[in-house]
Amino acid sequence: MTSAKAKGRVLIAGGGIGGLTAALCLAKAGFEVALFEQAAEFGEIGAGIQLSPNCTRVLHHLGLEPALRACAFLPEGTEFRAWKSGKVVGASPLGRTVRARYGFPYYHIHRGDLLRVLVEAAEGSSAIELNSACAVTGFEQHGRVRIAVGDAVHAGDALIGADGIHSTVRAQLFGDAAPRFTGNVAWRALVPTQRLPAGLVRPMSTAWWGPHKHFVHYYLRSGTLVNCVCVVEKTGWEVESWTERGDFEELKRDFAGWHEDIQTLIDNTDRSSLHKWALHDRAPMARWGEGAVTLLGDACHPTLPFMAQGAAMAIEDAAVLAGCLAAADAVPAGLQRYEDLRRKRTARIQSGSRRNAQLFHLTGIKAWLRNQAARRAGGRTMDGLFRYDALEAAQAG
Repeated sequence: MTSAKAKGRVLIAGGGIGGLTAALCLAKAGFEVALFEQAAEFGEIGAGIQLSPNCTRVLHHLGLEPALRACAFLPEGTEFRAWKSGKVVGASPLGRTVRARYGFPYYHIHRGDLLRVLVEAAEGSSAIELNSACAVTGFEQHGRVRIAVGDAVHAGDALIGADGIHSTVRAQLFGDAAPRFTGNVAWRALVPTQRLPAGLVRPMSTAWWGPHKHFVHYYLRSGTLVNCVCVVEKTGWEVESWTERGDFEELKRDFAGWHEDIQTLIDNTDRSSLHKWALHDRAPMARWGEGAVTLLGDACHPTLPFMAQGAAMAIEDAAVLAGCLAAADAVPAGLQRYEDLRRKRTARIQSGSRRNAQLFHLTGIKAWLRNQAARRAGGRTMDGLFRYDALEAAQAG
């Protein structure tokens, strides 16, 4: 796996957040990387995501802090509110408190902005080859790994399947079982801040909890946009697509009777940004790879958005993967160690996100008990999550 110029050549299927971060981490560790993205252009539709200190640690290590700060929003805290009264039932600080405690910030960022930052960094690296409109359709392992991309064949020392919940690499490794519909449908929309009354949205990540549904909002793009994610328990509609348009009147019906602030946000949405998608996931996997092939991010641990950790887990994966491969004498051993270090943590996040899907939607006395617990908890439950150091995991594990 050694050469005069690099430690080896790694192939990556998928040019989303996880694939691009893996390319940057591997290049920084001394590998050559060829990344293949099926879409014609690198970029991601969608709206906002939250980046907590456990993953901004990795992004800053890659030298991306100035670019992130230029387009992200730094929230002061997180809060939970009652769906009808608007009463705050729990809150915890972010902002300076998180930076002081964990050494790295908490960002709100538009997915498209994060992708742009990652792509520009990858384009600036002589060790990374980016290929768009190139879908990986299969692979074989005989000596080196070879992948099929259209009529072409590309060879490398390892293959990373970072190609999402419907991963082609995963399907060839373990079969093409369908993901599970969770019974939740998510709406997403963007609201231009200038349309809203001053002070309506606080500089927080705010989650409104209600019976069988919840509503999350927070600022993006230095506070010029508000990102809204609205999750409703539904049956009979299971389209899993980031590009499926949503019907404004249906969204209004779903949140009829909710607090007037929610109505104001819905009424002022940019309707061209309104989409809905059915939330799917998979059970934690016992194995992620075989030989010189493994998986990363949603390809192996698709995570519901109820802990705001899906992107963070893929970013952590990327750092641990690069560290394990750099320290290994052979690719299979390095990839096996990466899987061993990551499986339990990502499975806990998957399970915690499923739990939150139920917790956020409780009714009656159970909802009251949840609110009492939220008042007492503060930010303590996040300590183990935010303190994780993916850059040190491969050395310490």
